[in-house]
Amino acid sequence: MFSHVMLGARDLEQSRQFYDALLGALGHAPGVANKSRYFYRSAGGNFGITLPINGEAACHGNGSTLGFAATSPEQVDAAHAAGVAAGGVSCENPPGWRELGNGVRLYLAYLRDPAGNKLCLTYRPA
Repeated sequence: MFSHVMLGARDLEQSRQFYDALLGALGHAPGVANKSRYFYRSAGGNFGITLPINGEAACHGNGSTLGFAATSPEQVDAAHAAGVAAGGVSCENPPGWRELGNGVRLYLAYLRDPAGNKLCLTYRPA
């Protein structure tokens, strides 16, 4: 559905370190520099961080959440821990299983990146 997702960064290098750690724990390569941006590429699409091109301060979207897929609960935990260690802030409940109804059960962890963007790490069992 998406070709890419781009989030604004207040401090590009701080955000790069955060996403290199978080996405590295999910098995992705470090970001690749492109002018005032970094891109993380995968078979499922591209993710980028950037300084806003309009010169205004980056800000998070109230009510917005960006989800990253994980292959196991352990990978969710590792990525969450890596993100917090790299300057992210844990939010909502601790990582764990959530019952969504109709038999849907997901292992989730939420945190905010250095610019305040809300992220969700998700393991969806088969």
